[in-house]
Amino acid sequence: MSIVSRSLSDQAFEVIRERILSGEIPALAPVRQEALADDLGISKIPLREAMKRLEQGGLLRSLPNRGFFVPALSEVEAEEVFALRLKLEPDAAADACLEADKAQQEAARNALVALEAVDMQDKASLAACNRRFHLLLVQSLHHPLSALLIERLHLLADRYVHMHLEPKGRYRRADDEHQRLLDAWCARDGGLVRRLLTEHLQLTLDDLRIQLNGTKG
Repeated sequence: MSIVSRSLSDQAFEVIRERILSGEIPALAPVRQEALADDLGISKIPLREAMKRLEQGGLLRSLPNRGFFVPALSEVEAEEVFALRLKLEPDAAADACLEADKAQQEAARNALVALEAVDMQDKASLAACNRRFHLLLVQSLHHPLSALLIERLHLLADRYVHMHLEPKGRYRRADDEHQRLLDAWCARDGGLVRRLLTEHLQLTLDDLRIQLNGTKG
């Protein structure tokens, strides 16, 4: 896959991020920069810039004499990421639904349709569509910083979302939760949006605690 763009670093950032989120680049394995640069058709300079940005976002880490690697999923990180989402996201979505116009509501509906149409095996598309749906619910002219912070948390949460959806039946449950959330959001019922999104995030975290405990040892 070659990249031709005005900003090679930006495009590399997007491609590598989706490969991390989809699991194509596995946790703890060293990232072979030379092979990755050849695959993307770019030099090591924009590649390293992209990888530094991913490190700042928590999706990569680096160690002396080891280079870059994807950190393993951990219960500690999941607890922190979802605790922050629970503090910020329900209130942000409740506020945003009150100011959303018909075009924004239609965009959210289309995003959910796209999410429901994704093949569960296509993890990169699943991550992108799930992230887009949730982020559309918090877009607000009055609270742009909240939306930016929530987007950062979503990037950290995406690998955990994949893990959460692996057991049979979870994807259908998530679809149902998303639909009820969207209906309340389009109805501008801020209180219901706050409650439904809080329940959605808390259920996800509860499931992850069990799954991550099961991977220990």
